Amino acid sequence: MGLRIALIGAGAIGGITAAFMAQSGEDVTMVCKHPEVAKKAAAQGLYITGVRGEHHIPVPSVTDIDDLKGTFDVCLIVTKAYDMPDCAQRMLPHLTADSLVVSMQNGICTDTLAEIVGKERTVGCVIGFGATMTGPGEMEMTSTGDFIIGSLVPGMEEKLEPLRKALSAVTPAHISGDIYAELYSKMIVNACITSLGAICGLRLGEMMNRRDARCIFLGVIGEAVDVAKAMALTLPPYGGKLDYFKLMAGDSALDNLRRHLMIWIVGVKYRRLKSSSLQSLERGKPTEVDCFNGYIAQKGREYGVPTPVCDRLVTMIHEEEAGKRQISVANLSDPVFSALR
Repeated sequence: MGLRIALIGAGAIGGITAAFMAQSGEDVTMVCKHPEVAKKAAAQGLYITGVRGEHHIPVPSVTDIDDLKGTFDVCLIVTKAYDMPDCAQRMLPHLTADSLVVSMQNGICTDTLAEIVGKERTVGCVIGFGATMTGPGEMEMTSTGDFIIGSLVPGMEEKLEPLRKALSAVTPAHISGDIYAELYSKMIVNACITSLGAICGLRLGEMMNRRDARCIFLGVIGEAVDVAKAMALTLPPYGGKLDYFKLMAGDSALDNLRRHLMIWIVGVKYRRLKSSSLQSLERGKPTEVDCFNGYIAQKGREYGVPTPVCDRLVTMIHEEEAGKRQISVANLSDPVFSALR
């Protein structure tokens, strides 16, 4: 018997995940709020291009959570962080005591999800592949990468195995015994790239060519590492390569040069990357900064660790959301950031 899966959110990540699971034979129903996309997905199928080739994959779809019938073994919530709590609350009638609900947001949302559905049903997920929307019901898988899933409750590996197999139809999936550390590790990257891009309006390559931007980037990492140490959190290297503790070790001029060189190289490799928060602002939508820099600042307050860089980024981005601040490279010269140089 396979899993009965509900997937909420038909963006690039959600659509690709639903499509390849459906193609592999999983019983998937996608919730898509756009009727034309839901109709297209169910009829001629979602159109997937990119690193896994070209596909038209039909996915059974509805336009509202209330349109779902019966209960589900797994619910994957692939929405923006600020939409996740409402989706989880509305899924409660469709869950059993043994159902799993997966947070597939950027940042750390598992605490909030657990408050709604219960800790035993909450699963965290790190998404390692890249994707973008190219049109209604059309997605491009831009890069490969693994899923990492994990429960907030120890000893749940056996229960997670069917979910791991289902997700492996999309990209390799692994179970972690410390999903919180995995989520925190990825969150640091998001807190740097998405928030910095949101205040200055530049792509990653342009940002990393500027010393002032690199200083802010490293300032965020430094605060995140200090908070992790206060929490006694052992962080896995992000992507298996970026060891934050080694990156921030040492106070000499040579150590600082090494840090700048390393993130400059990252900027060269991913130079065309555009901040998701910047894209949200350009569409007049709120960002997820509270789940990135805001989360680091919140934990900093709880553990008595100062986080002035993250605090300032959160304030500036909320000002941009409210129309009280312009997106501009001039924001990189804010007095709080000048102290980092």
